[in-house]
Amino acid sequence: MEKDIQNFLGEQLNNNVKLIVNDARTNELLLSKDINDVFSSASLIKVPILLAVLDHLENQNQSISQMVKITPDNRVEFSVLTELEAEEATLHELLVWMIIVSDNTATNVLIDLLGFEKLNQYFIKIGLGHTRIRRKMMDFVQLESGFDNTTTAKDMALLFTAIYRGELLSKKHSELVINILSRQRINDSLKRYIADDIKIAHKTGSLETVEHDVGIVFTEKNDYIIGVFVTEHTNNEEAKQIIGKISRIIYGHLG
Repeated sequence: MEKDIQNFLGEQLNNNVKLIVNDARTNELLLSKDINDVFSSASLIKVPILLAVLDHLENQNQSISQMVKITPDNRVEFSVLTELEAEEATLHELLVWMIIVSDNTATNVLIDLLGFEKLNQYFIKIGLGHTRIRRKMMDFVQLESGFDNTTTAKDMALLFTAIYRGELLSKKHSELVINILSRQRINDSLKRYIADDIKIAHKTGSLETVEHDVGIVFTEKNDYIIGVFVTEHTNNEEAKQIIGKISRIIYGHLG
């Protein structure tokens, strides 16, 4: 497997690819490349936000069914909630939309719910050394000013391993997280070249120069964590193909 991946990566001279694969059950590191490099998280940041909100609900003994107002300043383009002109939604709805279609309006509402400081404190608490949130979704003014959301391959693998093991939340909410991630509707990267009907609990992230996909692959033989992160690329579609081909190689060995 390692040789096949090295041969493939050797052909990607114009793309910066970071990679991590580990056995979900034993946490054995199977493959890694540049796992400590810090890069723009894009929508991967929504996974730790999901966990932070659920952790908050548990600590405050609050209901996931509570209604939350959607203020005009949090509405952005390319959002289901914006299209629906929704003025409020339940926390459950916001969390689901944030993950399964990467809804940015839902994400901005949830960021306001906890605030940047509390979110970052939670990320640190659960061991994410370089995962930080510094701007809202679609806030390109802040992005151009140098305020970006960041992570590393190592952080994402740590996060998804903890999700797999149910280490961060109650059993009920741990199962909910897996359920939501498994309902992901954006499947043009890790699943791109896998014909089998397999379960992957994952999240994508995409900006003009980055393309990511990370998650848990459940198979009869193995459950494994895989994260492929393409940075500094010039073509999102080509980057998705790279992620798909790497995923196919790894699935051929582990699936």
